[in-house]
Amino acid sequence: MEKHEERLRKGERLCSKKLIDTLFGPGRSHAMTVFPLKAVYRLIDSKSEVSTSQETLTEPNVQLLVSVPKKHFKRAVKRNRVKRQVREAYRKRKRLVTQSVDKLTDKQLLIAFIWLSDELTDSDTIEQRVCNLLQRIGERILKDRETDIKR
Repeated sequence: MEKHEERLRKGERLCSKKLIDTLFGPGRSHAMTVFPLKAVYRLIDSKSEVSTSQETLTEPNVQLLVSVPKKHFKRAVKRNRVKRQVREAYRKRKRLVTQSVDKLTDKQLLIAFIWLSDELTDSDTIEQRVCNLLQRIGERILKDRETDIKR
């Protein structure tokens, strides 16, 4: 993989309030957990009523949100460290899920990683857990696509 593909661009971060509400709102969101992370994801139409036409042109196929609750770490320094570790692990392994989403036409994947532990974890462990979650999400997307084709 080339270096420029391993970047985590600003557009790949999930910031839109509408899209975040879509991800966590009622509907077809899925969740899976590999302690200390929980991944909530949802596959939406790129041209849905949620996103405007200008947003659709610039948004990548996969957008990421990382949340570390204040309940687990009172100090912002620790929360920021965990968020940085999760973003870095995603950046290195994002091709596991982007390849699956690229096979779908007019679809966009929204992913939120939520931290569940009260303890700090080393970067290697976090990378393994993020990799595991991304593989499972990619497999699930392809499996759902195959069942939709059969219908």
